[in-house]
Amino acid sequence: MIIAVDGPAASGKGTIARALARHYKLPQLDTGLLYRAVAESVTRMELDHAVEADAVAACDFDDALLEDPVLRTDEVGKLASIVSAHPLVRAALFHRQRRFANQPGGAVLDGRDIGTVIAPDADAKLFIRATPSIRAKRRHAELRDKGSAVSLDKVLADIGARDLRDSTRSTAPLVAAQDAALLDTSFLSIDASVQRAIELVERQVSLKAEREAHRSTSS
Repeated sequence: MIIAVDGPAASGKGTIARALARHYKLPQLDTGLLYRAVAESVTRMELDHAVEADAVAACDFDDALLEDPVLRTDEVGKLASIVSAHPLVRAALFHRQRRFANQPGGAVLDGRDIGTVIAPDADAKLFIRATPSIRAKRRHAELRDKGSAVSLDKVLADIGARDLRDSTRSTAPLVAAQDAALLDTSFLSIDASVQRAIELVERQVSLKAEREAHRSTSS
């Protein structure tokens, strides 16, 4: 079973994807970490994140980098949004993600183009969203807990800028797949969001099984 979980930053998609992976006992990949790893590699190589060739040169990173806590920082996240807009970077990481999705038994992947590009035939697709103000408050709380003094207004502005870059890029923009189930977490607790996500996955998997059974009997 392949489960695709998409959505913007701080919508709750990562938390939900990890919970679904535990529930269904499936491996999980935060695909955003791949782009963060590219961004961090560009920095370490002293190259330019805005130059596509420089970003592509940083795509051949070691898997060990994915465990580095620096990838979780807000600064690396902003740079990841820049490198992820390069079509050749997305192409370079495409097969890495597809291999993970198509491994025996299935997987859970979360990102921004899983249901539309990476796993368009996923058994279940979720698009997680929340209002910009709610997402900004969540991200601001995370940063404050890490000792950051950044203002809420600055976080909200950064989220708006990132949403614009992600949704207007020419390759694999942030958009809900036509057959994705929408889940707004703005006013839901984590537990309620996870429970609703499981219900939506179960419904999609059940409907897919019914369609396949119908095709079998019709042929």
